[in-house]
Amino acid sequence: MNESPDRSAAELSSETEDFAQSIADSFSSFLLALREIAREANVGRAIPLLLLELSQISLAGARLGAQRDFEPRQEYQPDVGPESDLDELRLRLADMLDNLDTYSYVFDPYAPEAVESQLSDDLTSIAADLENGLRHYREGDIEEALWWWQFSYVSSWGNLAGVALNALLSVVAHDRLDTEFTGEAEDVAAAEEMLDEV
Repeated sequence: MNESPDRSAAELSSETEDFAQSIADSFSSFLLALREIAREANVGRAIPLLLLELSQISLAGARLGAQRDFEPRQEYQPDVGPESDLDELRLRLADMLDNLDTYSYVFDPYAPEAVESQLSDDLTSIAADLENGLRHYREGDIEEALWWWQFSYVSSWGNLAGVALNALLSVVAHDRLDTEFTGEAEDVAAAEEMLDEV
């Protein structure tokens, strides 16, 4: 027995709402974590936490990219009030990251050219894009939120999240791998000391 078109549309709407809720939860969590990381200002803890948080929103972005194209209902975005002032967040991140803030990356791998950027600027720009969609979502305009998140993922924050993720991974890799292995020398010295005592 075939389902009626109305019922099929209702089910699709329910699936879309569930998907939007999942994306909104992921982005809300990122914004809360980013503000807390900036407030705490502990760079040793911040780097792995930022790596984790960016990985999670990158997954959400990939899920958006794999969906059908969401379309805005109007030519211009509905007004959802003024954007949040994220300048204090950016300054806190820049202060905390210090000499790790500036990094270089290739913007377009098919037209390779090194670009210099700041993690604090890129993280704040990502936050602004995600928050804009959340304002639409909280106003109940799910379609506009999904369209904005998908559009801005492809055009802006998806690439920024990827290059920032790579920069943070590089910091972690240098921290963990750029050390001399001294285990064997220490073991030999300890053994020689024990033999001398005998």
